[in-house]
Amino acid sequence: MKKILLTLPLLAILASCDDASSKINPNSGNNSSVGTDLVQSQDAPEFSFEEVFHNFGDIQEGEVVTHIFSFENSGNAPLVITSAQGSCGCTVPVWPREPIAPGEKGTIEVTFNSKNRGGRQDKTVTLTANTVPNTKVLKITSNVIKGETAPVAE
Repeated sequence: MKKILLTLPLLAILASCDDASSKINPNSGNNSSVGTDLVQSQDAPEFSFEEVFHNFGDIQEGEVVTHIFSFENSGNAPLVITSAQGSCGCTVPVWPREPIAPGEKGTIEVTFNSKNRGGRQDKTVTLTANTVPNTKVLKITSNVIKGETAPVAE
């Protein structure tokens, strides 16, 4: 008897879900234009980088190095970079805050601080923009050579 009493409410819930879902009209309300309002990739801005990877080679620990990545907006709409995020605090990007018109060029300056780092360093900068897809990753690498410690005087 308990099983029957527990099963009846469950069946009622399932039936009401089916009834509610059948009343939803996908073409009604404010969502009728979803899909047609999405930016088409041929109408979007597009990054065209000269390079997306830079190797600083061997650098001494504590050295601060900078590389400039150049790009062009090869798309058909103004390109707006909303953020640029380094993979750690030692990698700092500087990017244009104003829109880059189609056919115009821009730069991303990436500075790496090797203080308290040693060995191979692989870092990234993730750009978020109004492009399709909306992210682009730039990569830098280096080999940080730890400084020698001074001999202790006796």
